[in-house]
Amino acid sequence: MNTLVQPWIGRIARPAQRGPWVLAALGFALLLSLLWASGQGAYGLPLRDLPAVLASAFNASTDPRSGAELVFFNIRLPRLVLGVAAGAGLGLAGALMQGLFRNPLADPGLIGVSSGAALAAGATIVLGATWFPDLPRALGSWPLVAMAFAGGLGVSALIYALSISEGGTRVGLMLLAGIAVNALAGAGLGLLNFLATDEQLRNLQFWLLGSLGGARWSAVLLVSGLTVAALLIGLRQARALNALALGEAQAVMLGVPVERLKRLCVGVTALAVGAITATTGIIGFIGLVAPHIVRLLAGPDHRWVLPGSALLGAALVLLADAFARTVLAPAELPLGVITALVGVPFFLALLRGAHARSL
Repeated sequence: MNTLVQPWIGRIARPAQRGPWVLAALGFALLLSLLWASGQGAYGLPLRDLPAVLASAFNASTDPRSGAELVFFNIRLPRLVLGVAAGAGLGLAGALMQGLFRNPLADPGLIGVSSGAALAAGATIVLGATWFPDLPRALGSWPLVAMAFAGGLGVSALIYALSISEGGTRVGLMLLAGIAVNALAGAGLGLLNFLATDEQLRNLQFWLLGSLGGARWSAVLLVSGLTVAALLIGLRQARALNALALGEAQAVMLGVPVERLKRLCVGVTALAVGAITATTGIIGFIGLVAPHIVRLLAGPDHRWVLPGSALLGAALVLLADAFARTVLAPAELPLGVITALVGVPFFLALLRGAHARSL
């Protein structure tokens, strides 16, 4: 990027020394969340027993494993890793969208990735048994994951294509296209709900409400790999997003390739959220809440907002999932219900604050 960007970054950021301290605090909060969540569930695992359980993984003589070890390595650990990957990806995607739209109320759903994944998953659940009855028996849940991922990417690509005008991408047009396509996907999902049998409707609603309960190592590694790739690409856009905060014209004058930045932000968001949603279902409000909290703590500098949002998003998903599987144990609440119960009041507070500032 043009070196002229450097002096401008300091003008839109709070004192730089706050950023590292905020990231350190969020990293410590994520570690505490991980330790606490590792012991929660229908099968409780005291924290004092965790070192012995972890040590058993490197002890070849421990065979057969105890009940605690089997639960931790086969059920609890893949769920924790998936929660970290999902929360980090959603937090980063939310920060990218808020930076791209230059609006703290933006979230990844604006580019249609969640609605597209939901529509494709609904079609797979409701129509798949009729069109491809032998596929679930042959491939398990992978057809649902693949279709949801493809649906999320496809709808995001459609919205991006609709936002292209006169050789460039208009963010306002992208927002309007996202609203329209999201409404269309919602109508399609409503039609599938009408056509579904009772069992299909139950499966669809359970998927839509989000859960980490289906975590298995093959899916966890796939989602984690895609999320890490999205993080590596997304975190490198911090300085460009700082320049974009000054306006598109000013960013171009400072040497920022604005159209390339838009494509990268949309692509990274679609990749991360598509993979996460395909595996966990819809987990709402993490992409909205996490970046805004980090921005309140560290200021608007995306050098701290992007990694901080990933760290806080991971911690929030872990805490919400631990609460979801313990509050009514052995039953499990949908994860999306917990995040909505926390996210909706926070979103309303944001709206009220934005309205108060506009007066």
